[in-house]
Amino acid sequence: MWKSIFLAAGIFSCLLGVEFLVIDSATILSNSENGGSQAFSPPDWAPWSFISVGAVLILNVVSGHHKSASE
Repeated sequence: MWKSIFLAAGIFSCLLGVEFLVIDSATILSNSENGGSQAFSPPDWAPWSFISVGAVLILNVVSGHHKSASE
């Protein structure tokens, strides 16, 4: 079970990093009646950090050095 959780976290982190590479900023709209919105722009270090953390998590799961519960 832990392998699947770490694999999902690694894939999510890589996808988030790639998305941060593609976008410059995102506008977050509010559901309230006043119609306010906020602009979000990721910092310069965020894309590569998310991609590298995700890659380490995925490689850790794929490497197969984990002991199973039956051992």
